[in-house]
Amino acid sequence: MKHSKVRLLGWLAFAALLLSGCAGGYLLDNNVQSFSSLTALPAQPTYRFERLPSQQSPAEDQLEAMADPALHGVGLRRDDAKPRYTVQLSARLQRILSPWASPWDSWGWGGWGWGGGFRHHHTFARFGAFGSMEPPWEHREVSVIVRELGSNRVVFESHAINEGPWLDNSSVFPAMFQAALQGFPNPPAGPRRVNIQLGS
Repeated sequence: MKHSKVRLLGWLAFAALLLSGCAGGYLLDNNVQSFSSLTALPAQPTYRFERLPSQQSPAEDQLEAMADPALHGVGLRRDDAKPRYTVQLSARLQRILSPWASPWDSWGWGGWGWGGGFRHHHTFARFGAFGSMEPPWEHREVSVIVRELGSNRVVFESHAINEGPWLDNSSVFPAMFQAALQGFPNPPAGPRRVNIQLGS
């Protein structure tokens, strides 16, 4: 009886999140940590994307398209012909146990990610006593690495992590790249929280 109440509370909270998302958007909270040796935006802030051998897939095109607006937003300009920097991206998503999950139920979970081997595993949830499933909860990560082409030196590195309910990847990952690049080229030192509003 107790675990069915926990599950019911979880579904009610998840429904409230969805309803609030429809009404006024969703506040995506990100744990971000950045490292930079840049003191200012250079006169020629051009870049091209760099891919590892394991990143040669159509999924990378999608990922780069998601990150492009955030890179443009901090003053970087894509120029494949005359780049000053290279930008390497990665993203990862993994289904995790919801904080509302009943301890009497168990999950199987997998994950997927872009960069360094983009993987996607199907995720299954066990049905509870009343045939209901726990609210889907996900752990998401993105990273941005900027190298100076002449020296091959990393001049900027940033990581953003979010855990929350299922959301459309085409909305979440662009916002996470925006969070990872906040403060570029001089982001605050140490871990910080960066909230990005999704929707209106």
